[in-house]
Formats: sequence, structure tokens, C-alpha cells
Amino acid sequence: MREDGRIDDSLDPQYRPETISEGQYHYYYVSDANVQLPKLVDAGEVSEGFKRLLPSLPTTKQPVSGEPRTFAIPLKTSDGMNYIVVVLGSNPVGAQSFAEQARPLLPTLTVLLLATAVAAVLVWRFTRPIKALSQATQRVVAGDFSFRVPFSGRRDEIGVLVSTFNEMIAGLSRTRELEAQIKQAEHSAVVGRLASAIAHEIRNPLNYINLTLDHLRTSLAPTDPQKRALVERLTDQLKAEVQRINTRISEFLKYTRPATLELQPLDLRAMMDDALQMVEVQAGENGIETGIEQDGQLPSVLGDREALRSVFTNLIINGMQAMESRGGHLTIRLSTTDARVRVRITDTGRGIAPENIPKIFEPYFSTKETGTGLGLAIVRKAVEDHDGSITVESRQGAGTTFTVELPTTGGSDK
Repeated sequence: MREDGRIDDSLDPQYRPETISEGQYHYYYVSDANVQLPKLVDAGEVSEGFKRLLPSLPTTKQPVSGEPRTFAIPLKTSDGMNYIVVVLGSNPVGAQSFAEQARPLLPTLTVLLLATAVAAVLVWRFTRPIKALSQATQRVVAGDFSFRVPFSGRRDEIGVLVSTFNEMIAGLSRTRELEAQIKQAEHSAVVGRLASAIAHEIRNPLNYINLTLDHLRTSLAPTDPQKRALVERLTDQLKAEVQRINTRISEFLKYTRPATLELQPLDLRAMMDDALQMVEVQAGENGIETGIEQDGQLPSVLGDREALRSVFTNLIINGMQAMESRGGHLTIRLSTTDARVRVRITDTGRGIAPENIPKIFEPYFSTKETGTGLGLAIVRKAVEDHDGSITVESRQGAGTTFTVELPTTGGSDK
């Protein structure tokens, strides 16, 4: 600005000279009414020349921070005295918009948010497996070894810790299984020895009773025909009861003693034919239809003939008993699957109550009034001794299916 107040140049486009025509310009003067300046900071003699141009402009010697103010800096040139006018605080902080105030803080805020997000991810990455390990520890304390902790695929220290923890769980599970097997073996051994001793003590008197009954019936029977018939009937009943006790003792011994199997290749189709022939008379008397269905050729199985005969005879007789007094169908279906022979024995009897299905293979569980509860327990033990498996499906009122799977010898059907 010149010493006469003419504004030759300005950073504010509002006060710049305007071109009217070629070589002619319109200049603004600091004294013009439309030129608005805030308080002048009075710098003494340095500001006197500028104060004369604007005598009405308020001055201050102690400017307030943030308040709009004007500085006039005199500059002596060859063209005379000029002034550099600096206006500060024309847009005070209080008058700025929130966006304008926040704009300088955006880089800092962005960095802070990114750091927070990275920290959250790192914390989540490390605390999540630790929380899973804590929960897994509680399950192990409760005796549950049937699970594995995830995150074992990680290659950091947490992944190594999780892998080691999973190995520990697997080891504890195997240890518990071995302990259960040892306990069961010890229990079976004790029960077996006790059973043998008890059976010996019971069978000796039973044999004596049986021989005495034969002697009474042959040597001491009365001569009167009616009394003789009564004695024979009573002795027959007593001998039948003695035989029943002997059978129950045999079943008990069979369950408690270790299996001694004479393994040989067996033709299951021929074994099923023999088993059905044994019950065909009983089936005809009760109106029960029997049949065998076979899917393709069957390979031989490696098994003990008498043990497997007992298994399938027991299952067939159970199916027959479930259909007594009502008739029905008993079907045996033979097939192969995954190097195993599958035998499905299905009846249309009264079925098994849902709450009893998990218990039917347990020793001494029976739904029959005169049953010992050892029949199906012996069946399962014999099947497992052959490295096979047995399952049951039943619907009350519709029938039951027992499925037995046995490993093959690797040969074809004979």
C-alpha cells in the first residue's frame, strides 16, 4: 500500500486493483468505506504514518490472543513510503466451523484409530486361544477328554502350546481307556474265579439231585398207575428245573470266562439255514414266516463255529419270542460291506421301548420276568471277541432289527 492509502496489491481478491480498460485500473484505498480492518496494533512512531491515513481506526497496544488485529509495517522505497499491512485473526478460532477446527487433527486421529484397530486385532488373536485353553482346562478337570482345542495350525508359541495341550488330552484319554480296560479285566478275572467256585459248589448238589430223581423214578416208584404217573410228572418237572439252573450257570460262566475261540473259515449262509431249521417247527406253531435274503456272493468269515451259532440262534429265538401269540415275519438279510459280512435279523414283534435300547446289552438287564439278562450280553461279547460289531434298531409295536458285522477272511464264497 502506498503512503497515500492506495492499495496496489492484496492477498485478498476483494481489494485487488480492477482493470477497467487497457492501461486504466481501478484502485481501492484503505480509507474506502468498504475496506474493513480490525484494531491497529500501535507500535509508536512506526505506526504514526498509517494512523494518519485512518484516524478513526481503533488502536491497541496489548492485543488479545485470538482477537482480530492489524499490523502496519512501513517500508521506505525509491517511490516514497509504502506500507505492508498484515491482518491477523480475521477468522477467529471461535468463529471457525467444527470441520475447519478438526481438519488439523485428522492425521493424528487417523493414526490413533489405525493403532487402536491393530492393537485390538493383536489382542483378539492372542486372547482368543488363551480363553479356549482356559475353557478346555475346565473340561479336562471335569473329566471330559472327547474334544480338541482349535488354533493348533498356528506356527507361533500359542500354536505350539495348543498342539501340546491337544496331545496331552489325547494321552489322558488313552490312559483312561487303558485304566478302564485294566479295571474291567481285573473285575472279569475276579468274577470269573468266583463264578467258577460258585458253579462248582452248586453243580455238585445238582448232579446228586438229578441222580436221586432218576433213582426215585426207576426204583422207588409206586405200583399204583395214577401215583406212578404223578411221581414221573413231578420228577420230570424237578429235572427240568435242575437243567434250567445248570443252563443259567453255563451262561454265567460263558460271560465271565475269557473266550477261547477255534477260528476257521465259515459259510454264514449255511449257518443261517441250520439256525432256521432249528426253529421252523416253533415258527409254524406260532404263525411266524421265516426267510433268508442274500445280496450277491458272500465271502467266508473267520470265526468259531459254536460261538457264532450261539450268537445267531440267540438272536433268532429272541425275535421269535417277540412275535409269540401274534405271528409275523422273521427275515435274515445277508450282504457285504467294506470287507465285512453284514447279517440283519429283523422281526415284526412288539419292539423295544426307547428307554431300554441303551441297556439291552448290559449284563443282568432283562425285560423278561424269567430272564437272567445275560443272553444279549453274551451275544455282544462273542461278536466283539471276533472283532465284529452289533447294533440294534427298534420301534415299539413295529419290530426290531439286530445288525451283526464280522470281518471276512479275504476269500470268496465257497
